[in-house]
Order: sequence, then C-alpha cells, then structure tokens
Amino acid sequence: MANSLNKAMLIGHLGDEVKMHYFEGGNSIGRFPVATNESYTNKQTGERITTTEWHNVVVRNKLAEICEKYLSKGDRIYVEGRIKTRQWEQDGIKRYTTEIQATEMNFLTTKKDLKNPTTHTNPSTDEPIQNNGNNENNSDDLPF
Repeated sequence: MANSLNKAMLIGHLGDEVKMHYFEGGNSIGRFPVATNESYTNKQTGERITTTEWHNVVVRNKLAEICEKYLSKGDRIYVEGRIKTRQWEQDGIKRYTTEIQATEMNFLTTKKDLKNPTTHTNPSTDEPIQNNGNNENNSDDLPF
C-alpha cells in the first residue's frame, strides 16, 4: 500500500472579508480568498515583476467563527490544510473549484494589531503574538 500526502501551506493576505454560512445543528463554514505573491526581476528589461496567485480557503465550525471575529481584508496569515477539488453542475455545465481546507492557521498581522500595538494571543493556538505595530509588508504593496 502506497502512502500519500495532501498538504498545503500558505502565507498571504486576505483578499476579502470572511463569508460565513451557518447550518442547522450549529455547524458553520467560512470562506475567504488568500493572495500569495511571487516577485522576480526580468533579466532582459531589469523590471521587477510580481505575480499574484489566489487561493480559496475554507474553514469550518470553531475555526471559522474565530476567523470571522478576528480577520479582515488585508490581514496577513499562515494557513495549513489540504487541497480539495469540488465539482457541481450549473445550467447543464460541470463546474470545478479547488480549495484549501484549512486545519491550522496563525494570524501573522491583523489590522486590529497594527492600530493597537500590544501583545495578543493567537486564538487558533493560544500562543502569544508580539506585534509592535511595525508591519514588514506595506499595505500599499498588496494586490487589492
């Protein structure tokens, strides 16, 4: 029997607010896009090129509620999970989407942290986060 691994790890910025959906029985699901950037210099022109890849992230239940409470568009996060492709039919056409189903998450910076420099506890790990208000990534560099 062959072993396999399906694991995705991203560090990026939220492209939108967390969109929540609640189900009967108390379950919930949250969805949000995460942008990751790659930069390189064009050797012929010397121009700095940045490309952005968008990832659809899905969180469930307690993790979804934590994300809804603490995250905002532009926040920098680390997401770990597995890649899942879903398909459905709409108007007779098969549609597909690929998502990252998050199992772990760390909030690297949030807009709330940048406005109020202090030590916070990461709600997904209960570990202290020290944020002195200095953000390495200027929000003007974000692709949104």
